Amino acid sequence: MSLGTRDERHLGRAIELACRSRQNGNHPFGSLLVAPDGAVVLEAENTVLTERDCTGHAELNLVRAAGARLRPGELRRHTLYASTEPCAMCTAAAYWAGVGRIVYALGAETLRKLVPDDDGSATLALSCREVLARGRRKVEVSGPHLEREASAVHDGYW
Repeated sequence: MSLGTRDERHLGRAIELACRSRQNGNHPFGSLLVAPDGAVVLEAENTVLTERDCTGHAELNLVRAAGARLRPGELRRHTLYASTEPCAMCTAAAYWAGVGRIVYALGAETLRKLVPDDDGSATLALSCREVLARGRRKVEVSGPHLEREASAVHDGYW
């Protein structure tokens, strides 16, 4: 699937947020929420380490903020952009929040190759598409895209 200019720009910003997250002492993951008109509504970084919260993933932080800011049902027309394919927890949260579309850069399979087995990071080998396939509501998914750019954020981290 080809990536449009708007999607590419927003994925680039998600990657920038992942860089910022890493600079702020967290895992290198970033996410943003975009309205149907292309306007950025919210941005979020990973806060797992600084907040000492294993659920502080960028996408989950974004979904929490969106739930506090937007009316129920509004998210169906919004797109969640992520520097890396959302994990099962974040995908489920986006689904339950009502997000209509997810676009991600680095695929989970590629990330698993970057993170050493002895790192201690708990991962589930479950793609966001697999999680969403179990739901009753369709969520559009596009990715991976810009994997070279997105994997560069992880260089030397793990």
